[in-house]
Amino acid sequence: MTSIETLSKPLQLPLTPEVLEIINAHLTQLQPEQILEWAVEYLPNLYQTTAFGLTGLVALDMLSKSTSSPPPLIFIDTLYHFKETYDLVEEVKAKYQTPLHVYRPAGCDTVEDFETKYGQRLWERDEDTYDFVVKVEPAQRAYAELGVQAVITGRRASQGGDRALLKPLEVDSTGLLKLNPLFEWTFPIVEWYITENDVPCNRLLSQGYRSVGDWHSTVKVGEGQDERAGRWAGREKTECGLHKDYFTMQKQAMKASAVSVMKTIIVMHFIFDLSGTRSSSAVAG
Repeated sequence: MTSIETLSKPLQLPLTPEVLEIINAHLTQLQPEQILEWAVEYLPNLYQTTAFGLTGLVALDMLSKSTSSPPPLIFIDTLYHFKETYDLVEEVKAKYQTPLHVYRPAGCDTVEDFETKYGQRLWERDEDTYDFVVKVEPAQRAYAELGVQAVITGRRASQGGDRALLKPLEVDSTGLLKLNPLFEWTFPIVEWYITENDVPCNRLLSQGYRSVGDWHSTVKVGEGQDERAGRWAGREKTECGLHKDYFTMQKQAMKASAVSVMKTIIVMHFIFDLSGTRSSSAVAG
């Protein structure tokens, strides 16, 4: 009979629902530091995905104190982060020396590259496609190129939305293991740890922000508001795409791309027909 003591190190994938339930029953009883120690020992090809939010920084700091070889970091650079976020990336690199892999939208190194390819303000014209090309596709490319089988996330149940029923370990639709070591922590506890352990954090947090994403979809949070209320304010959206079903996101992006191509073809046909009509009129004249 399978038990937590009989699991192989590292785990053999894919996990059965029974094994996943056994693991979560065990991890639920542990503190975040212990969950991370377990993960380093048991999870194969483990990386930490991070946008350098507070919870991810706590996990990074904990790992730096518990192992000499912490899991490498993966940072998805959408090209639209705040300057303060890019400054924090450099600060974290200098302090922790953890290997960092940066992935950007395919074929794009700058905002200019991106907007030449997709036009300006894609997030307003087609939010699902924007999420897919700046976050989901780069993440999947990172996992494939680096051989990632498990990632550490900064998600917490207290953040609400789709995260309210979060468990310590999950398996997504692609088979990727997602470890949520601070799943039970609240924002005040995270803040306490950051202050107590002198963990570097985004300077925007001292200016009224609590959860920081792209500059165009992040605003300051009002008194008494949920910590993620400043993300996609005024919309029902609660996730950027990284933690949604990959195949659904891919299908939506492909559909949007096909519609865009058809619109272009229709416009080109209209221009061609109009040009032909004018030429015929000129000859007739």
